[in-house]
Amino acid sequence: MRQATDRLSIQTRGKGLTEFTRAVWAWVDQQGMETGLLTLWCAHTSASLAVTENASPEVLVDIADAFERLVPEDRGQAGAQRYIHSLEGPDDMPSHIRTLLTGPQLTIPLAEGRLALGTWQGIFLFEHRTRPHRREVALHLIGE
Repeated sequence: MRQATDRLSIQTRGKGLTEFTRAVWAWVDQQGMETGLLTLWCAHTSASLAVTENASPEVLVDIADAFERLVPEDRGQAGAQRYIHSLEGPDDMPSHIRTLLTGPQLTIPLAEGRLALGTWQGIFLFEHRTRPHRREVALHLIGE
């Protein structure tokens, strides 16, 4: 049994999903393992990881729109404050909630040297903050 670890740096454009499947595939290929388990970990409280469709750009727009409706930003309408925590602005607390809903971790099996993703599945970093950020994702592959 072998193990390998690394980190990927992902630049976001602000809110939305940024695909990084190819970077993960390239790193996994370099490890030369045939079977195993890949864990990805996003060490941020306002960004998360997701596996979703990567064939139709409309899917990503619809997902982002759904999260806007599900966990809206605090705009302080009519003097009412939606969230107590707003240290870094109106997108701060909603970002933390969205991260809790989607999660900081993915686990993907490795079979016959390939990630066991479906035909239309891709790996995405889901940025929940308005401003662009550079995010770090830790990779850990265990296998043989």
